[in-house]
This record gives sequence, C-alpha cells and structure tokens, in this order.
Amino acid sequence: MVHQVEITLPAYSRGYHLIDSEIINQLSNLPEVGILHLFIKHTSAALSINENADPSVREDFESIMNHLVPENQPYYTHIYEGADDMPAHVKASLLGPDLTIPIRNGSLNLGTWQGIYLCEFRNRGGRRKIVATIYS
Repeated sequence: MVHQVEITLPAYSRGYHLIDSEIINQLSNLPEVGILHLFIKHTSAALSINENADPSVREDFESIMNHLVPENQPYYTHIYEGADDMPAHVKASLLGPDLTIPIRNGSLNLGTWQGIYLCEFRNRGGRRKIVATIYS
C-alpha cells in the first residue's frame, strides 16, 4: 500500500533546521513496517539526516558548506536572483533532494542521535514543500 501527502513547512532562516516533529505531525498513523520517502520540491534547499543532539553541528555545517561553496565568485553567471542563489543550487545538489527512512513498530527507525534536517541555503527561501510517500 502507498500513501502520499504534501507537507508545507514554514519559512526558515538560512541554516540547518531539525524538522522531525513537523514531518511526523503531518503524517497519519505510520504502518507497523514500511519505508518513508521524503522529497523536497526545491532546487535551493535539501534534506539530510544527521546528529540532532548538539546544535553546534548545525553551525559547523553552515560554516563548512559556505567554505566549500562561497558566494560572490567572479565565475558565477547565474547571478540574477542574488548572491546566495547559485551557491544554494550547488549546495542542494551536493546534499540532495530526498531521504529514505525505514519504519519499524509504527515509528521512524532513526538512530539514537539522528534527526531530519531541512537544509535552507537561501537567506530568504520561503515556505518549502516536501512530498512524503509511505510504503507499507
């Protein structure tokens, strides 16, 4: 059986934001066993699973990604939407638009320190849409 829902997240500031509870609250009862697939419908934001305990991890992610893909580079040609736009596209491609999470005992089967991140790469990205597909 397959069930699908589109989740609209509120606008977040640039950075890495834990969204586990927002995702779970938008889903009906999860099956006893299955798979949750999440897909973000944007090219300047991404999804990731990483540590959910220490907030400094999120700050370090932001610093590392900004070091790897800096803004205002003279070789960028896609510059019409702001200095943060082209780097946001590259960062989104590096991390990717989707996640696959196992479901066990009616809950997401994440590790002890794992959380679902919205990786917002724009200064003002706006509301983000995520398609959640549950396979049971």
